[in-house]
Amino acid sequence: MAMAAARPRSPLALLALAAAAALLLLATPAAHAFYLPGSYPHKYAPGEPLSVKVNSLTSIDTEIPYSYYSLPFCAPPEGVKDSAENLGELLMGDRIESSPYRFKMHANESDVLLCRSAPLSPPDFALLKRRIDEMYQVNLILDNLPAIRYTRKDDYFLRWTGYPVGIRVGVDYYVFNHLQFTVLVHRYEDPNVARVMGAAADASDGAAVSANAGKDASAAPGWMVVGFEVVPCSIKHNPEDARAVKMYGRFPSKIKCDPSTVSMSIKENEPIVYTYEVSFVESDIKWPSRWDAYLKMEGAKVHWFSILNSLMVIAFLAGIVFVILLRTVRRDLTRYEELDSEAQAQMNEELSGWKLVVSDVFRAPSNPMLLCMMVGDGVQILGMAVVTILFAALGFMSPASRGTLITGMLFFYLVLGILAGYASVRVWKTIRCGDHSGWVGVSWRTACFFPGIAFLILTTLNFLLWGSQSTGAIPFSLFVVLILLWFCISVPLTLVGGFLGAKAPHIEYPVRTNQIPREIPAQKYPSWLLVLGAGTLPFGTLFIELFFIMSSIWMGRVYYVFGFLFIVMLLLVIVCAEVSLVLTYMHLCVEDWKWWWKSFFSSGSVAIYIFLYSINYLVFDLKSLSGPVSATLYLGYSLFMVIAIMLATGTVGFISSFCFVHYLFSSVKAD
Repeated sequence: MAMAAARPRSPLALLALAAAAALLLLATPAAHAFYLPGSYPHKYAPGEPLSVKVNSLTSIDTEIPYSYYSLPFCAPPEGVKDSAENLGELLMGDRIESSPYRFKMHANESDVLLCRSAPLSPPDFALLKRRIDEMYQVNLILDNLPAIRYTRKDDYFLRWTGYPVGIRVGVDYYVFNHLQFTVLVHRYEDPNVARVMGAAADASDGAAVSANAGKDASAAPGWMVVGFEVVPCSIKHNPEDARAVKMYGRFPSKIKCDPSTVSMSIKENEPIVYTYEVSFVESDIKWPSRWDAYLKMEGAKVHWFSILNSLMVIAFLAGIVFVILLRTVRRDLTRYEELDSEAQAQMNEELSGWKLVVSDVFRAPSNPMLLCMMVGDGVQILGMAVVTILFAALGFMSPASRGTLITGMLFFYLVLGILAGYASVRVWKTIRCGDHSGWVGVSWRTACFFPGIAFLILTTLNFLLWGSQSTGAIPFSLFVVLILLWFCISVPLTLVGGFLGAKAPHIEYPVRTNQIPREIPAQKYPSWLLVLGAGTLPFGTLFIELFFIMSSIWMGRVYYVFGFLFIVMLLLVIVCAEVSLVLTYMHLCVEDWKWWWKSFFSSGSVAIYIFLYSINYLVFDLKSLSGPVSATLYLGYSLFMVIAIMLATGTVGFISSFCFVHYLFSSVKAD
């Protein structure tokens, strides 16, 4: 079980790039020397204190995180201290705090009393029962490693991060009040000492140098934490036995942890005694490989088959596009250009199809400013996705660096506002045949369109989280920071990009546009029906990878195969470009010259199918999701995601269609 936890110049060139990137990026997880764990090794001397931290309580049943100390757990004697968190961690709902668990490197301890809680008040008792019913998990962290739990099922082991708060058996509720920790350690290897010893072995006096190096290494021994495992147990302790024992003292009776049985049932107005034990085990696991236990994925072959299947579909589709469009268009153009002017005039009376809309094909679309805004935001989102996934595939945003992925996405989105302004104003200037007046309004609206939608959705969801007192709620101070980042970085950069777009030369149309628009013949089928159906092909390219992404977000599994995701994204760009190009040609062939918006939504309609898949995932894969608040959060975040995908994929389709139409009609001789 897996554990949770750029527009090309030509489709063929992008296909070659995808194949090359597959060989490079997909080999990355296997290359341990290339893996960037996100933090530097920390050497602990024997007896040096180790601090365990706690993260938010999480549940796949509600998807609403809560603070660890919202339940009647033991608190550290010096008080709870918050750990420094980056922007991404706060946005993800992580709240990392100090815990009462204390270890000493390479010092095994057993029967350690943590605390005796106060008698459970009626509100605490009801809350604890509710959290057990909602299957909340406790998440512990040691040296940046989440606690991992193994459970046996048939002949194989399942891996989980964290452990459940408790379990319900019949009408009784049991809490896991004893934790059996196993810390895997590896002897610290100083690379300088290793080099000295390696060089000394080749020298004539190697024995003496090696001995001195060995003395230096042994003089300051150290260990690195390479694994953190936990086994939760429910053990009935006598509260009276804990009265005379101080915190971290030895519990009077011997504790035997048996995870297969539970005995600590919770009752109102009765205390809970918490204990733990820890053992250190030397391991052969080295520092760069310590995250392998969390990142093992048995479904790697599924990714490969998905990639290969998509490549074959794209190659087949590209062949059809190449043969039909190249032969048909070239033949028509050749016949048209070989005629003299009189014959052309006579032929025009007999012609049908795209050649008849030569004087209307570049007529300005309806709502041109909205189209420019959506294209600009699509360029910004697509650029953010490409850069972020590329950096993640190269290991700079590994799961070991919590929150860096979200932080990186936000940073790249803000910086790439300059591309949004440039693209939107350049399209605006082209539609207006070189008139750039109003570019400030276009840039400003572009800077506010998608962020405004995101702000509206996230604010609504945040009120629900605030009402639930969840740690997933964005603090008001963070809201202020996000708004300041928006207005102080994104908006100015978008205006700068708009200024550059206004100064850049517009794309000149190859043909003139008549003042009187040509009447579009009645169509046998609604053209928008074909546009909406076109999204099925791009959806078929990514729906397998979409399952893994959804499982990572909502099932608490770690997603790290960004190499696969990068390839899937490139393939998605190819398919969106091809689909939009084909549909634009089909519309022109039936004398429908209103292609601007249809080219955008023919590829952008993939978002509809992604949203329908999200609903399917909610119904069939998240069956345990309970409560209207959880369902609203899920649908709200899904809506936010599909709007971003619609803008990015629609932009790809629009730009590819515009380039195709411009190339097609630049080859036509028009009066």
